[in-house]
Amino acid sequence: MRPSICLDVPDGPAILVDTTPDLRQQALTYGMSRLDAVLFTHSHADHILGLDEIRRFNFMQGGAIPCYATREVWDSIKRTFHYVFDGMPRQGGGIPKIDAREIDGPFDAAGIHVVPVPLLHGNMPILGFRFGDFAYLTDCNAIPDDSWRLVAGVDTVVIDALRVKKHSTHFTVDEALEALARIAPRRAYLTHMSHDLAHAATNARLPPGVELAYDGLSFNVRANAI
Repeated sequence: MRPSICLDVPDGPAILVDTTPDLRQQALTYGMSRLDAVLFTHSHADHILGLDEIRRFNFMQGGAIPCYATREVWDSIKRTFHYVFDGMPRQGGGIPKIDAREIDGPFDAAGIHVVPVPLLHGNMPILGFRFGDFAYLTDCNAIPDDSWRLVAGVDTVVIDALRVKKHSTHFTVDEALEALARIAPRRAYLTHMSHDLAHAATNARLPPGVELAYDGLSFNVRANAI
């Protein structure tokens, strides 16, 4: 399924990064019973088109869900999902109830401190996110100079690695490994892989502490509560 993560705090909030077109299936398959905040990395279709699926969480939780994105990403989301934001009455069905919040620096989402990490997806500025000792860096092919310090000292990294062959907007496996060598986390998972990467064969050649992510992968991290 399309890449996304859910930070699920025990006896606390659930924070989703990106609303993929697979969100309904992901939520049902992995038992997402609540949703307290949504963070968007960027506005490409594979990262936003499941936005309408949060209606069910609105119904179950009885209110709007805080959603966080940059101004440019909100501009795109508001065009794509105009019916959510144009204020027109919609007969016969609900619309997602969203509390749209703009990212312009570090922020707190549902009681968890979040540090945005500027990345490049080709020539498109996007965001990764750091939660305590964990960094999520999807859909990137470059980490700007000022962003390296934002991921210094992390224990766990999830990072983009599309394929072996060079790509204009995604890290290759070797480029991801070069970035990981500089970040030096204890463990790392490669995400956003294409069908070109055979799972077992690719894992067999990765260095210790690095492996391909997969649907349903879970692991423990330390996030910073406010």
